[in-house]
Amino acid sequence: MTPDRDSVASIPSVERLLRHAASAALIAEFGRPSVTEAIRQVLSAIRAGNSAASGEEQILGMVEGDLRESAEPTLRPVFNLSGTVLHTNLGRAPLPEEAIEAMRAVARMPANVEYDLQTGRRGDRDIHVEGLLRKVTGAEAATVVNNNAAAVLLVLNTLALRKEVPVSRGELIEIGGSFRMPDIMARSGCRLRETGTTNRTHLSDFAEAIGPKTGLVMKVHTSNYSIQGFTAEVPEAELAELCRRHGVPFAVDLGSGSLIDLHPFGLPHEPTVRETLAHGADLVTFSGDKLLGGPQAGIIVGRADLIAKIKRNPMKRALRVDKITIAALSAILRMYLNPDRLAARLPVLRLLTRSLEEIRASAERMCPRVAAQLGNVASVEVTACDSQIGSGALPTEAISSAGLAIRSTGKKPSGAALEKLVAAFRHLPMPVIGRLQEGALILDFRCLEDDDAFAAQLPELNVP
Repeated sequence: MTPDRDSVASIPSVERLLRHAASAALIAEFGRPSVTEAIRQVLSAIRAGNSAASGEEQILGMVEGDLRESAEPTLRPVFNLSGTVLHTNLGRAPLPEEAIEAMRAVARMPANVEYDLQTGRRGDRDIHVEGLLRKVTGAEAATVVNNNAAAVLLVLNTLALRKEVPVSRGELIEIGGSFRMPDIMARSGCRLRETGTTNRTHLSDFAEAIGPKTGLVMKVHTSNYSIQGFTAEVPEAELAELCRRHGVPFAVDLGSGSLIDLHPFGLPHEPTVRETLAHGADLVTFSGDKLLGGPQAGIIVGRADLIAKIKRNPMKRALRVDKITIAALSAILRMYLNPDRLAARLPVLRLLTRSLEEIRASAERMCPRVAAQLGNVASVEVTACDSQIGSGALPTEAISSAGLAIRSTGKKPSGAALEKLVAAFRHLPMPVIGRLQEGALILDFRCLEDDDAFAAQLPELNVP
């Protein structure tokens, strides 16, 4: 409703409000430009009839509320109870304290990112992680960029610019955010040579595809889907031998970046970087923030001569990582030098290997507390559920877990009522992210390691 003329005339001016005693504290905290802009926005809302505020104190109260809300960071920690351990939308791998402390140390002060302390001359930022990567993968050399898509882009642009790259049709993947391998290849300046069929590709298909215009052959690990049934793919060792005979590099996009065999930890086997190199790959690209358990990064390991070419590519500078990422990644890689303690120290591995008994006990402790807070609005019960690794790793494998199933108890339970429950948990001071499944909000407790922090904010759960 549009306010009448007298109401508009009574609205105080911006300057009058800025001179108000209550504005002095706001100006000291938020700055005069921000307070001035906030006052203008509130006054505009009043004039448009979108606010019923009246009186200078009430108006300035609204101004303060708007300023405090806008000052809150949009990037916030959350409880990941979705059941997806490496959730792309939630930042993938949580970092261990050693990595966080390493990041904090170099963030406070200048650091020798590209400064050689021995010679006093310009250095190479890869030196801080390359030796560690060589140790844990067995590669001759390594380099790091800002994510795995960038790693693939850089490899293709360096070795196959304006040349052909044979790839099996069954490996032309689409990753999160609708980024597709053919699109990345096109942007890199190479030409995709589709080989074989979606479900069956043979060595002979690659042999026919390799010619004088071939820049390299690429194999893409189909980490986010599985083709089953009447299928065939070329083993890496056979494809590597074929590439050696033709004198073209063989690159493998491994994606998930596992550096250790997961099977001894009770998890399904995922191809490791060391295994892939041992099968004859000249280059392997993989992510830093998936199964490796580190920060977002794209890692390229393999033949020293090819890595040297990649590092000379001008695009490398545009894709490089900063000192914060280098610090975190080097701290994570040092953990792999002591594999006996890895499961306890690396959060990703610790979460993936938590015992079902421990998870269920946590859910049983929290069940009555959540139920008490929700009252008659919803029912709460401990439930069995399945977790997944996420971010494309082992997409068809489920990990037994436990959590809470929360269902609306209204006379006519509806999707809208359930959405209100979901929103209520999402609007807690530290948002709780679950998943909807079969008419219930499922809170999977696999990734909940701090019961006390979760329970402490339950009194602020506001369900209409």
